[in-house]
Amino acid sequence: MAGVIERVRKHRVSLRKAGMRPLQIWVPDTRRPGFAEECKRQSALIKNDMEEKELLRFLDEAADRTGWDA
Repeated sequence: MAGVIERVRKHRVSLRKAGMRPLQIWVPDTRRPGFAEECKRQSALIKNDMEEKELLRFLDEAADRTGWDA
């Protein structure tokens, strides 16, 4: 176990020397009971919202998809 810990430490040191830093993020747990239902509930709330449609249109136009098609 000590070998693994030392290897991880060295790897982290090399990443920091390369200008990287660690970052931890928390995301919703998609396996949690009720997650899908909550997604559906929130989606239904904005289904016919004109501001949401405008935002989605803007994002679609602003997206750079260069090279996405093979």
